[in-house]
Amino acid sequence: QVQLVESGGGSVQAGGSLRLSCVASGRTFSGCVMGWFRQAPGKDREFVSAIFWSSGSKFYADSVKGRFTISRDDVKNMVYLQMNSLKPEDTAVYSCATGCGAGPNYRYSSIYDYWGQGTQVTVSS
Repeated sequence: QVQLVESGGGSVQAGGSLRLSCVASGRTFSGCVMGWFRQAPGKDREFVSAIFWSSGSKFYADSVKGRFTISRDDVKNMVYLQMNSLKPEDTAVYSCATGCGAGPNYRYSSIYDYWGQGTQVTVSS
């Protein structure tokens, strides 16, 4: 059974940094994509970043480009999201997810099969 568990959320002042972690288990992730999404209160879930497990190709939403960095650890089956220069508008529940055969559709939550429980990130001004 596939499981994704996030950690690393918390509260930080604007301009600060946090690193989110997601440990994945239950299958081989080769050929799959690992994504980070976020959802703020009253808003739709939105794509943040994705990394393809095999190629290491990385993608970012325009709103976080240059501030967030996604990475993976093949040995530990972990994916990280380093978030720098945080802004109040980054406040949301952040979730990691995995899907296989995504191709160019990695921005769409519908292609992801499994999701973590989410971790809260709060950025105060």
